[in-house]
Formats: sequence, C-alpha cells, structure tokens
Amino acid sequence: MLAATFVLSVVLSACGSQQAASTQPAADPKQGAAPTTTAPAAAAKDGPRIIKHIMGETEVPANPQKVVILTNEGTEALIALGVKPIAAVDSYYGSPWYDHIKADMEGVKNIGGESQPNLELIASLKPDLILGNKMRHEKIYEQLKAIAPTVYTETLRGEWKSNFQVYADALNKKAEGDKIVSAFDKRIDDFKSKAGDKLKEKVAVVRFMGGKTRYYFGDMFSGVIMKQIGIVRNDPKSDEKAFEDITKERLTELDTADKVFYFTYDVGDGKGKKQQEEWMNDPLWKNLNVVKNNKLIQVSDATWNTSGGVKSANMMLDDLYKLYEVKP
Repeated sequence: MLAATFVLSVVLSACGSQQAASTQPAADPKQGAAPTTTAPAAAAKDGPRIIKHIMGETEVPANPQKVVILTNEGTEALIALGVKPIAAVDSYYGSPWYDHIKADMEGVKNIGGESQPNLELIASLKPDLILGNKMRHEKIYEQLKAIAPTVYTETLRGEWKSNFQVYADALNKKAEGDKIVSAFDKRIDDFKSKAGDKLKEKVAVVRFMGGKTRYYFGDMFSGVIMKQIGIVRNDPKSDEKAFEDITKERLTELDTADKVFYFTYDVGDGKGKKQQEEWMNDPLWKNLNVVKNNKLIQVSDATWNTSGGVKSANMMLDDLYKLYEVKP
C-alpha cells in the first residue's frame, strides 16, 4: 500500500509539472534553440502521437525529453539516435555500463537490472516516456504506464532491427532510424561482396556460462547477423533454433565446422571462465580439428550476444571484416 501511494503521488506530481510546463512560451527562433525546460511546450504545440506496440496503443509526447530505457539493446538504440536517457538499466558487464557505451552514459541514472528495474526510483525521476520489453517486463506494464507513457517491444531474440524501429518511432525519429538501419544493411552488402567464397566456410558458435555450455544458432543476435550476411552454419537446422545446452559428448559435432566462434559470459564471479577452462582442457576439446587447425576464435560476449543493440551489431561486423581479412 505504501508503494502504491508513493507511485500515485509521483504520478499526480508529474501531471501537475507537465501542466505547468505546457503553459511556457515556445522558443523565439531569433534567440536560437529553446532551453530543455521548455521542451514540453514544444511537444504540446506539435501534439501528442499515438504509438502502436505489442501491448496496444500509447499516447506519447511529440518530443520526449525524459526517457527511461529498460533494456540493454534499447540503451544502444537511444545512443545511436542521439537521445541520452535520464535513466537506464545497468549493463550485464561494467559498473554500471559496458565499456563500449560508457562514454555516452555519463550522468545517466542506473535503475537496477534489466529483469528487475527499480519502480520507485523510476517514478521519482518523473519521466515522460518509458521504453521496455514484453519478454522482460510484461508483469510490470500496468505499474509503469501509471508512471508515464510506456511503449514495449516484444522480445529480445531474433531480428534486432524491429525493436530499434519501435524505439525510433516512439522517439519521433523514424527517419533517422531508417537511415541508421539502411547504413548497416549497406555495410552488410559491402562485406558480402568482398568476402566472396570465404562465406562458404561452415561456422559454429559456442557460449560458455557458469555451469553450462551452449551452441548458439540463427535466432540469437549473432545468428541473425550471420544469416543476413549468408554465413553457412555447420548445423543445417540451426536457423530454426535459438540455442541448445550441450554436454561434452557433443563436442565432436564441432568437427563439421571450418571455424568456431566462442564467447564467455562472466560477470566477475569467475564462473563463466571456469566453465571455459574446464572444457578447453578436456581431451575431447583438444582433439577437435578446429582446435588443431587454429580455427577457434574468441570474440566479445558483450557485443556478439549480451548487449544486442545497433552499436553492437556494427561492432560485430567490424570484427568480421578483420576475422575474414576483408577491407572495409
């Protein structure tokens, strides 16, 4: 009851603040850009927008100024679109941000983990837009939309571009978003044309985690990008799956691959690295042809899998240019 009272009081306060802000005059073009405090007035002038998303329809400000983002890949989307959130969930690595976004996140409030964001802290920040994900946050949708207009993407697996386009639309930056996706697609086409027959090599992807090892397939972030490029997987059915937990007895399946990319999920407790070392010291692993032929390639778990956003997609493509010895 105390939590509900707190959220309600913040919502009422936010409504009062928004009403007061909307009475401020728009910026005089002769005086340059308006200060950020007058942004709600500009939004009111342009009128709110209706955004259709996986949870229904939501009325959002024309130019949201205080955005809260609840996913790692969404954080990368905002950065790419030139929007600094007022708050974001922490990265799976870093304290609290991935190294590759740290410089862009100075001053951004950390609101807890992706799976359990701090609702009271979010409410206290009085956002004018919250961006979340049904797969992660379905149970708290009603609570979030009581704080501010809330727009959800559907899932964190599969085609990352669809989530990016939802974020761009909610931020009234669809044109900018389309340009960013188009630029990425052009890079993919460039890589494909230059890589040529190198793309005929069969590839497998392995991830080490605390207490488990997985084969990663076409429905995961790295797999979606590989599929767009046309990289051949060693398992012809791999595009139909996201991942499989495997035992050491299945390691021999990697001998059908010409290259094996692997990444390790370790958040500082050493469990992922321990799993990696245990498997790599096993005679079955050491006897693999990809190991003997030096075709085992370690890549970043953050940018090849965990963060899953547009910046990581481009960084993964940067890696592939180097690994396939293709000049950009």
